[in-house]
Amino acid sequence: MKKSLVLLAIAPLVALLAACGASAKDDGKTSVIASFYSFAWVAEQVGGSFVSVQNLTSPGTEPHDLELKPKQVAAVQDADVVLYEKHFQAAVDEAVDQAGRSGEDTIDADAVLDVLPVQEGAEDEDSHGHDHGEEDPHTWLDPTNMIAITEAVSARLVAVDPAHAADYRANADDLVARLTALDERLSSGLKTCERRTIVTSHAAFQYLAHRYDLTQVPIAGLDPTNEPSPSQLGDITKLVRSEGITTIFTEELVSPAIADTIAQETGATTATLDPIEGLSEDTGDESYLTLMDKNLATLKKANGCS
Repeated sequence: MKKSLVLLAIAPLVALLAACGASAKDDGKTSVIASFYSFAWVAEQVGGSFVSVQNLTSPGTEPHDLELKPKQVAAVQDADVVLYEKHFQAAVDEAVDQAGRSGEDTIDADAVLDVLPVQEGAEDEDSHGHDHGEEDPHTWLDPTNMIAITEAVSARLVAVDPAHAADYRANADDLVARLTALDERLSSGLKTCERRTIVTSHAAFQYLAHRYDLTQVPIAGLDPTNEPSPSQLGDITKLVRSEGITTIFTEELVSPAIADTIAQETGATTATLDPIEGLSEDTGDESYLTLMDKNLATLKKANGCS
């Protein structure tokens, strides 16, 4: 009797989870789950009207802090395609592992790209006890990495929905052209600068710095919620003064308090450099491309680039 009652009790929950997973497919579109904004944007650009894209990270949420709801975990299991980056969001890693997804319908950017090791001095363990590992996950801030992601998304969509293969390939070609143009603008705009060091809120910009010959000095490590030690703050303050750095970069989704303190102590100003991990109320109408162009303009002004 007890066993029957238990089965009756969980039956509605099983049905609900199944419905949540199936709902994305009821409209006939290919369902895509993306772990955060920049990857969701690529999926939307490549998939166009033939895909339904769900971003697991809601606007205004710091992606490192993401916790998934049961219906999101179910969606990860049932989606036609999942796009994420291992070691960036522990909750997503766990959901993908639990779903037992295959490489045929899952794109792990960590496996697609040449991933850089964590910048020396930026190693940390986040506030939830999740180790980011030995790799820096912020790959999308190099547009050439986004080109590789675009091509991977196109290949997976063609495989799961061959009826619209020509559309996916055409959309991908268009996006690759726009990302290539962005890369060229960044290369040209940051080629000649009076200063090549950038002091950032957290260690999110190593890929951008690596691509365009800049040096990143992060206030916090990979997790933006971790605070630097007094000695680290002292070293950064000395560096700002000795190298004549004029700008301390803050972010949309992270408190600017420490960056403001360094700026006040050194006479520097602050400016927003967006890691494009997610959108906020102020950036809701922006896109990856427009935010990267804003980052370029901000860097050129701060570092005296001609």
